[in-house]
Amino acid sequence: MKKEKEKRKSQLNKRKTDYKSDQFNTLTQIVGKNVDEAEENLPEKKPAASKKEQTNKEIMLITYIFIGLFVLVLGYITNFMISDSSEVINNAYNGRQDLLAEQIIRGDIISADSKILAHTVTEKNGKEKRVYPYGSMYAHVVGRFSKGKTGLEASENFHLLTSNNNAISKMLREISGEKNIGDNIITTLDSKLQEAAYNALGNYKGAVVVTEPSSGKILAMVSKPDYDPNNIDTLWEDLLEDSDNNSALINRAAQGLYPPGSTFKILTALEYMKENPDYKKYTYNCVGKGKFNDVTINCYNNNVHGKEDIIESFAKSCNSSFANIGITLNISSFRKLCDSFLFNAPLPTNLVYNQSSFVLNSKSSKMEIPQTVIGQGKTQITPLHNALIVSTIANGGVMMKPYVVDHIENQNGNITKKYMPEMYKTVITPDEAGILTDFMREVVKHGTASALNNNDYTIAGKTGSAEYQEDKPAHAWFVGFAPAEKPEIAVSIIVESVGTGSEYAVPIASAIFKTYFDNK
Repeated sequence: MKKEKEKRKSQLNKRKTDYKSDQFNTLTQIVGKNVDEAEENLPEKKPAASKKEQTNKEIMLITYIFIGLFVLVLGYITNFMISDSSEVINNAYNGRQDLLAEQIIRGDIISADSKILAHTVTEKNGKEKRVYPYGSMYAHVVGRFSKGKTGLEASENFHLLTSNNNAISKMLREISGEKNIGDNIITTLDSKLQEAAYNALGNYKGAVVVTEPSSGKILAMVSKPDYDPNNIDTLWEDLLEDSDNNSALINRAAQGLYPPGSTFKILTALEYMKENPDYKKYTYNCVGKGKFNDVTINCYNNNVHGKEDIIESFAKSCNSSFANIGITLNISSFRKLCDSFLFNAPLPTNLVYNQSSFVLNSKSSKMEIPQTVIGQGKTQITPLHNALIVSTIANGGVMMKPYVVDHIENQNGNITKKYMPEMYKTVITPDEAGILTDFMREVVKHGTASALNNNDYTIAGKTGSAEYQEDKPAHAWFVGFAPAEKPEIAVSIIVESVGTGSEYAVPIASAIFKTYFDNK
């Protein structure tokens, strides 16, 4: 009996073992099958890169980096040699200038009509002296050589101390112990226009800029008070002390900052036209003054202009009408327009200048708007910048880069470098420029510059009287161009602290235009 029980128990254990073995085999088959399927679905494994291949890749990467750096360095050196090297050498802190001065006699600075404006003479004792035949007339634009170079004497210093004469001639002079002669700077300045502007400005403080709108050439640039650069060593202490507050060392034409007065109404009118295609329907009844955004605006001397449209408002320079126009403008859009005319931005010129500013924006107090739109408030502009604006209008909306050097030539008159007119950008459309020209023609025909109306040639312009201090007369402005149909000459004139543009700036413009057209 006992043996039979043990036998049954043995058979039962075997069945359990067989059952577990079958389950394990089944599970193994299932897992194995799934693993096989998973392996089949995996992407084909690539053989690991060899150590040599990895090393080659690293070498190639480093090679590409060095090639890129080499190209960048080569580009920098090329750019330096072509465009920047003369600027570096021309820097006042560059000692190479002293070496050049020991070997070369400084070249001449000459007007467009062949008048010598600056040249070097060698005295009996062998000492070189810089001479300015026209004295103070070109003091700021040509500049001075002694007591710190300014004007063209500074900006063209490298070229004046560079000789591009025949190599054999240069060698013979060096062998004989003689200095070579530096290159001459031929400017765009017209001596007749410079003299006319200088004389017309007289004893007043102020500035005149005359340009050729189609090219950007500066034909004349005058700033007063001035000084005689021939006597700079004697005058230096008094000029620095400036007890009379003349600031004679400052080139007011490019560095003097003034409120633009009513000349700024050119841009205000332009913005209004852009925002209102039906601008011709505008009407306003001027009673000599008005209140706008809680600010009282008076017309000059409280003149009553009566009922007027936008063109009459512009021609008569009606402050209250333009304040009325200004408070309707989109200030953000107006800011963009002013910025496009290079307020708050560098001017495209090599001349030393101060940057004009227009601070009105969408966050400004509404009380700032009425004064700003008539050219008062915080707006500041240089005569050079105002010349650039009016020249852009004269040139059909295209702004040219203003420049004062036409070409450089060696001692024998051979041109070594020529500067060509260069367009900066298109600011407004030809149609917009044409409309503004029509507005400016009305200023001369029937408005504040009617003294310029004549039968010989047409003139377009805008006067301005910029108030800057309550107890002092206004600065007198005039900007304009002629002939109005095909402009050849543009002017920007300011006379400090005298009164109206009509009375003081317009006669200066008349003298300049007359000189230009009489000598054509």
